[in-house]
Amino acid sequence: MAISKQKKHEKVQLLAKELETSTTAIIGTFAKLTVAQDFALRKIIREAGGKCRVVKNKLAAISAKDTKVEGALRGLKGVSAVAFTAGDPVALAKVFSKWVGENAEFQFKLGIVDGKVLNVEEVKALATMPGKEEIFAKLLYLINAPAQRLATVINATGRDLAVVINQGVEKEKFSTAPASSKAGAPAGSAAPRPAETSEVTPPVPVSEAVAAAPAVVSEVPAPAVVESEIPATAPASEAPAAGSDV
Repeated sequence: MAISKQKKHEKVQLLAKELETSTTAIIGTFAKLTVAQDFALRKIIREAGGKCRVVKNKLAAISAKDTKVEGALRGLKGVSAVAFTAGDPVALAKVFSKWVGENAEFQFKLGIVDGKVLNVEEVKALATMPGKEEIFAKLLYLINAPAQRLATVINATGRDLAVVINQGVEKEKFSTAPASSKAGAPAGSAAPRPAETSEVTPPVPVSEAVAAAPAVVSEVPAPAVVESEIPATAPASEAPAAGSDV
C-alpha cells in the first residue's frame, strides 16, 4: 500500500528526531515476523533503554543523515529493523542477541557504535562484553581495594600489638621491681618511702640575734680644737707704768 509524500515526510521527521541523539544502532533482518514476536522484541529493547523500528531502507538513510548512526543506515537492502539507543550499547546488544538466539527467523545485518560500523561477528562479540554498570563496579573495586588492604593491615598491626602487650602484662614481663626485693617484702606491705629532709630553718631568738650582731664602731671624727686668735699677754717688763701717757 503506497503512502503519500506527506506521510513519508512525517515518518522521516519522526525517525530523524529519534536518531538525532542515538550513538548506537543494531540492524537486523527477518523473513517473517508475527505480531507477538514484534511486540516481544520492542518490549525487551525498550527495557534496555532503546527503541525498535521496522523501516524502509531509503527513508532510514534520509532520516539518519548527519547523525552518529548514519554510516549503518546507508545502502540497506531487504527488510530492516533498527534498534537504537543513546545509552549503554552493550545492554542493547545483550538483549537483542538473546532474542535473536531464541527466534531463528531474525538475523543481524550490522551495527554501529559511536560512528564505528560493526559486522555481524562484532555485534555478537559486543553482546558478550560486560556492561557499563559491571565495568564501573569493577573499576570502583579496583580503586577501593588498595585502601581496604591498607586499612586491614593497619588494623591487624594494632590488634597484634594489643595481644602482645596483654600477654606481657599477664606474664609480668613489664615489672620494674627487682626480684629480691619482691621476695623479701611481706605480702601486702608497701616499700618504705625515704624520709624527706626538711629544708626549713627554725627561727632564731631576738636576743641571740642581737648578741651575735657585730659591734658598730663609730667613725665620727673628734671635734677639732680651734686655736684662739687672741694675742698672748705681753710680759710685765713691756707693760706701761700706771699713770703714764701712752
